[in-house]
Amino acid sequence: MTPNTPSPTPSTPADEAAGAPPAGRYQAIFALAGRSFFPVAFLARLPLAMLTVGALTLITEVSGSYALGGFAAGGVGIGSAVGAPLLGYLADRIGQRPILLSTAVLNPVAIGLFLLTAALLDPAGSPVWMLIAAFAMGASCPQVGPMARVRWMAMTARRPRGREMDTALSYEGTADELTFVLGPALVGLLAAAVAPWLPLALAAVLTATMVAAFAVHPTVEYVVPSSRRPGGGRPKTARGTKQQDRTSGSARPQWLLIMLPVLGMVAMGTFFGSTQTSLTAFAGSFGVASSAGLLYAVMGLSSAAAALSVAFWPERFGSAARWLLCAGAMTVLALLLFLPADIATMLVVLFVLGIPVGPTMVSIFGIGAIVAPRELMGTVMTLLASGVVTGTALGSSVAGRLADSGGYQHAFIVPAAAAGALLLLGLVAVRAAAVRRNA
Repeated sequence: MTPNTPSPTPSTPADEAAGAPPAGRYQAIFALAGRSFFPVAFLARLPLAMLTVGALTLITEVSGSYALGGFAAGGVGIGSAVGAPLLGYLADRIGQRPILLSTAVLNPVAIGLFLLTAALLDPAGSPVWMLIAAFAMGASCPQVGPMARVRWMAMTARRPRGREMDTALSYEGTADELTFVLGPALVGLLAAAVAPWLPLALAAVLTATMVAAFAVHPTVEYVVPSSRRPGGGRPKTARGTKQQDRTSGSARPQWLLIMLPVLGMVAMGTFFGSTQTSLTAFAGSFGVASSAGLLYAVMGLSSAAAALSVAFWPERFGSAARWLLCAGAMTVLALLLFLPADIATMLVVLFVLGIPVGPTMVSIFGIGAIVAPRELMGTVMTLLASGVVTGTALGSSVAGRLADSGGYQHAFIVPAAAAGALLLLGLVAVRAAAVRRNA
């Protein structure tokens, strides 16, 4: 920790965090990071939630094709899948601040190029330039959520044993869910009330201002890039309790373990992307396709509240068990998407379906934090985030094709299948956790 590191809070709140009620644990992390961290980090991550659905809404509106809109959203997702791990690796190497400041400039430029290509798009012509601009928009998107998690891991690494890390990850899961509520909601409101290009323009403004503010926030000093670390032994895990490698030559099993939560995030992203696109087709059947983001936001509200509740769950109920339980609930509840024939019923289904979604995401990120090498924490966190976006691209594209060919009922097959994949991966996660405990 450098001399400029923000002063940790007095030890009393943190010292009592292990036995404190959840409200006390949240007070402890607010004191640890400083209250300004929360609004800055929240607003800075909002553009990421707006880009995919914003591209989907804009291109669907100007082209009249759900498939082309899904391809645009997919271009954003593929770009993020490629760019996010690279940005995370660079942040691990040279620090978060220069990477975030660079993307705060580059991403608004890419958004502007996408808006230009959308304005010039010929639905009967080739969409190649639009897809290139969508890719650039995704590749340059600042990875605020993963980098915020890395800051929490650094801030809590030397704290007394307690549940500060779990509480921080629960908060981050809630923040992600709320941004994915407000992002689609803003897209739906602005697109319906003003113009479909306005949400992306707002995303560019937020990136240029709030990402820059997040880049220079004092909490960035907690994260020491590898280029500034002294040489020494192998780093420990984020919890500082076990060596990353039990024996030499264990790098391959380590990365195989890391791929488990990454695949989980791909399945989660597939669920998100296909649900967004399917709901766009569902709302379009009632003549209100541009308001699909508002429908999707209902699921996000219940998901966010449920993610926040993870701090209340028993500590012995580990991340793998939570993943399995909540993914099972998602699989069952996703089947309800086939039932509604009106918007009011769909709102009820989406609210219920969102309840297991937030805890599933918190659990997957928790497993990722445990298995990630500390010197590559930013890389792994961005891999998890890019897994979500990759899955969103996949889900949007497949559901868009099914919506065009068979209607929204066919498109809802994709989120149901994605939930089933999460359940299967949860079974693997429980088995892997058992093997590690017995090793």
